[in-house]
Amino acid sequence: MPASIPDKSAKPSAAQTAGLALFLLTCLNLFNFIDRYVLPGVQPLVQKEFGANDAQIGLLTTAFFFTYMIVAPLTGWLGDRYPRRPLIVAGALLWSAATLLTATVQSYNTLLIRHAVVGIGEATFSIFAPALLADFYPEIDRNRVLSIFYVTIPIGAALGYLMGGVLGQRYGWRVPFFIAALPGVIIAGVFWFFVKEPARGAADKLKPTMDRTTISGLLHNPAFWTATLGMAMWTFAVGGISTFLPTFFVRFGGYSVAGAGLVTGAITAINGLVGTVLGGWLAHRWLRKNHRALYLISAWTMLLAVPVCAATFFGPRSMLVPGAFAAELLLFLNNGPLNAAIVNSVAASIRASAIAINLFMIHALGDAFSPRLIGRLSDATGSLRIGLGGTLVSLAAGTLILLIGSRFAPLLPESEDSAAASG
Repeated sequence: MPASIPDKSAKPSAAQTAGLALFLLTCLNLFNFIDRYVLPGVQPLVQKEFGANDAQIGLLTTAFFFTYMIVAPLTGWLGDRYPRRPLIVAGALLWSAATLLTATVQSYNTLLIRHAVVGIGEATFSIFAPALLADFYPEIDRNRVLSIFYVTIPIGAALGYLMGGVLGQRYGWRVPFFIAALPGVIIAGVFWFFVKEPARGAADKLKPTMDRTTISGLLHNPAFWTATLGMAMWTFAVGGISTFLPTFFVRFGGYSVAGAGLVTGAITAINGLVGTVLGGWLAHRWLRKNHRALYLISAWTMLLAVPVCAATFFGPRSMLVPGAFAAELLLFLNNGPLNAAIVNSVAASIRASAIAINLFMIHALGDAFSPRLIGRLSDATGSLRIGLGGTLVSLAAGTLILLIGSRFAPLLPESEDSAAASG
């Protein structure tokens, strides 16, 4: 009998579609964070041109997250009622346009407004993308998938630092914004034409209990709220550190703007990649034995980061690079696990709304005001060291919250301790 000829017109399998969606959304998230972190890379140049102090520079990030938070509840509502694919594309186009326009400003106040608009586009993507990915993959695999998706946070931040610092010093601080704007548009177009959206809740296996399926029930969902509050403390620290770390290298390390961008970018890229992948891998293995793993790995890494950050901020100059390296590695270990804990704490019917509420809370209590607070403490005391020292308190608080939250982690069917409990 003649050999069968593959049907070239056959539609891609569910696994192929899921893999393509993960790849394209990860690429979009990469440029999402490149766009966001170009500004910290050029901050000293912006300060020089507009005569802005540390508090005003911190306010730029606060304004970004303020609009991010205000838009989040509406986008969450939309994501639970309408297809996510067109909403993701619209958000990518909006943030790319706002990034491009940021490069045209001629005053601090205009920069403040334009940078705030970037938050509107990013809020849509940051809510819809993980909710859509959760419909492609079951609960036990979401830590692994989201670790891949969120590895772009440190990589994008690093590339943003590098692009801002190197290109900004050589060609002026506006050039990096022009370059960062285009890729998001191209990737969004590919996503629109080649990815089919799955049925909502297609991969969910956990029972749809009241606290997992309704907004009113979400108010009494301790797994969601402890993960959210713990993540807010983590976000306070990471947001404040990432905003001022290049400036810290300039002031206390004696680096140039370009040198600070290169060093900070390299540290963030290496640690972000290694830390996020390693943290996702450890959590994935631990999760199969202990359903509390997503909370516990995040709690312990935050606790270990406290003395390391203290040595970095208040120690001798020789501790600056190794301390920053070790601190970022520890912090990025919980990147995937924390986000997977949020996604797994609710069912598909309210997942976009839950992610929106989570984003609102972590930014309202975290990096929406931590850069501003750090800047004000720095201006008031004359020391950026003291300003950054405030992050130690938030890391300690996050540790305690997540240790408590581990008691409420959902029992995953695939976990050995869950199977033993049900047996």
